[in-house]
Amino acid sequence: MNSTNNNQEIKEAKETQTSASNDTFISVQEYTGEGYFLAIGEETDKIAEANKAQIDEATKKFFQEKYKTEVKVHNVVGAEDGATVFVESVGEPHFYTYAVVPIIEKENKIDIDKIWADDFQVQNAIKGGLYHMIFKEEFQQLDKYFDSLAAEGEITGKTKEALQNVGGYGFMTPYYLISTSKNDESIIPVYKLYLSNPKESVEKLKVAFDESKFSAENLTIGIQLFMKDKDAKPSEKIFNQVVKDVEEMKNIPRGSYGIVLNDNYIHRETSEGFKESSLERDYPDSIVKE
Repeated sequence: MNSTNNNQEIKEAKETQTSASNDTFISVQEYTGEGYFLAIGEETDKIAEANKAQIDEATKKFFQEKYKTEVKVHNVVGAEDGATVFVESVGEPHFYTYAVVPIIEKENKIDIDKIWADDFQVQNAIKGGLYHMIFKEEFQQLDKYFDSLAAEGEITGKTKEALQNVGGYGFMTPYYLISTSKNDESIIPVYKLYLSNPKESVEKLKVAFDESKFSAENLTIGIQLFMKDKDAKPSEKIFNQVVKDVEEMKNIPRGSYGIVLNDNYIHRETSEGFKESSLERDYPDSIVKE
């Protein structure tokens, strides 16, 4: 085989791989959710786009009636037999979640009366937002830590636009998200009080929290960080320092902490940053703060 031709083929193959990689992944600082994709959603995406105003109105009405919560719609993404509607709550409790609008593709129309949401996901989102409200001072300590860490210039988090457009997983900041277990009985009275009176004071919500039933294992705080430098691999030094800091900090929220440090890139279609190179400390080896 001609070595010159062989080298040229290898070079072209590498260029093709690099191009494909660049198309698939994007720097986390540049990612706003554009390119997010759900299976078999090309045609439904077009139908949803044509009915965006109606979807917007129906989604707001749905969350107001079922969950007593005002939301704003950020993004609508076509999927098989429907469209996923990404929303953000207005005010507190603050959270991101989603609803689904069925689409009858053959008839080129949306079935707006059958809009639905995964009840567990929405409840989880609201409960996470309520946790953040009633333990605001503790979460502020966590926020200050990550802000100072980012200010050092080596790590970063997801953009606010990415959280708004394709977040959908409850209370989220650029650096972490809150998730509650269905077994978490301590937050249930707070959730019920909120639904009965969405304008209830934080003081009364705090009183409703059942301290006796709290277990750190039922409240997960998932930390996800990215390297700021586009060419940097996940740093073991930074990762180990974050793990040590979280283990030693006293005034942050109680709960089970998982920590992931990724490189700089995020998958456009899935908004996922985790890769084989990512460094992780998570269940069953979570950092538990009682």
